[in-house]
Amino acid sequence: MAASQRDIAGPDDSSRKIVIIVAVIAAVIIASLFYLLMRASGGRANPPVKLEGAIRAGTPDWDKYSKYVVRDEPEADVAKRALGDTVMTLRTTVRNFTGKTLNGLELRAAVVDQQGKAVKERTVVVIPSNAQPELAPNKTVSVQVLLDGMKDSDDRANIKMEITGFRLKP
Repeated sequence: MAASQRDIAGPDDSSRKIVIIVAVIAAVIIASLFYLLMRASGGRANPPVKLEGAIRAGTPDWDKYSKYVVRDEPEADVAKRALGDTVMTLRTTVRNFTGKTLNGLELRAAVVDQQGKAVKERTVVVIPSNAQPELAPNKTVSVQVLLDGMKDSDDRANIKMEITGFRLKP
């Protein structure tokens, strides 16, 4: 009877080994996929966003109206993602005191190092959007920009948000 118990235990041990080997191979494949997805998302380059027909620095209208499109001091929240990178959410409020309706607003958000060079930056067009088609005189809009893909070793000394362009409704 002892011999038959060994025969029964033998196949059971081999099937357990097969299950363990398959589980390890599946774990390696899943880990590799997560690694590749993390590398692909961190390395992608977004095309630069530009607001067509915007008033920009250096134009006479910029000097005339830019002092009336006011931005509050930006604030930032920092979080770590499960993928291992750091994400910062920069937010500010923009106020329109131009006396005209803004139908376009472009902002640049950046995390800078000690020398003032951008570690991560992103330009966004806030207006027009589904949530905010235009900004009437004496009204405000909250702006939130997500900057991701930063490493813990990055020198994140400061944050900047600046208005890079706007359009006025005729």
